[in-house]
Amino acid sequence: MFPLLRRRAREGNGGHTLDGGTATLPEGAGRVECQVVDPVGLPMRATVSVLDQAGQLAAEGATDTYGLFTAAVPPGAYDLSVTCEGFHPRRTQVRVDAGVRASAGVIDLVAASQPPTPAPGRWDIDTDHSAIRFMVRHIGLAYIHGRFNRFSGSLWIAERMRDSQIEVHIEADSIDTGARTRDAHLRSPDFLDVAAFPDLLFTGSDFVHRGGSHWTVTGMLELHGVSRTVELDTTYLGLGTGLQGELRAACKAVTELHREDFTLNWQKMLSHGIAAIGTTIQIELDIQVTQPSQSTGRPSPHEGQGPLHS
Repeated sequence: MFPLLRRRAREGNGGHTLDGGTATLPEGAGRVECQVVDPVGLPMRATVSVLDQAGQLAAEGATDTYGLFTAAVPPGAYDLSVTCEGFHPRRTQVRVDAGVRASAGVIDLVAASQPPTPAPGRWDIDTDHSAIRFMVRHIGLAYIHGRFNRFSGSLWIAERMRDSQIEVHIEADSIDTGARTRDAHLRSPDFLDVAAFPDLLFTGSDFVHRGGSHWTVTGMLELHGVSRTVELDTTYLGLGTGLQGELRAACKAVTELHREDFTLNWQKMLSHGIAAIGTTIQIELDIQVTQPSQSTGRPSPHEGQGPLHS
């Protein structure tokens, strides 16, 4: 990848075109470019902001598959600010002259230290300070926003974080979109069929650290009598102390479901080419957990028996 950056820089020295002549450099402008790599030298996607000497944003964008970033800017001195979730930000200076490329070279990012994780043991979801929300397209136009009002669950932190487990129960009939008639329809056999399938259950058993505060939690979601593998894109928000002195941990997670994967196939208005309810459901979870005051229920994984298999 480094030769690619050097070759592209050589193409532009003293010239007025970008990418070997496929795009013309604006009159009087110059070009700034860089390549961003991870700690082992592999190209990575990151956000690059180009700031002038007054601190004003002159250009901004994301690196491409090869870790490359380029932008046309007026001549002058600039600061390049490179940021990426899970890595320490980097800042470097570059001087841009009219009609030529100015390369900031290869910028290597260093992984940020991992925030301290909760202590091994059982942690229960604090439902008063947690939320499970969803969003789905309505008749091809605006989005319907909703939530589940009743749920519970626990997190079992293992000695090795990757072996941790989570279990979340959601009461299907607690669905709430703010419209009584619509909620009754969503509870009916056309959709959730809460009489036959009263609960949604997520059991996660694979916690993968992606760098910094970013994790992927993989597990099984049981919905409408169907089980599917789901990945939660999770941001760990760290530890804190509540008003009563209790230790808390928090995270935010998002995922996307396809309702037809769970046989939620009700359709209407298809004669007009429009589904009344979109096929994609976006899920967002804001979760806080606390340690129970005394040990009850099933043991945590580090005690020799995983809670999901007891």
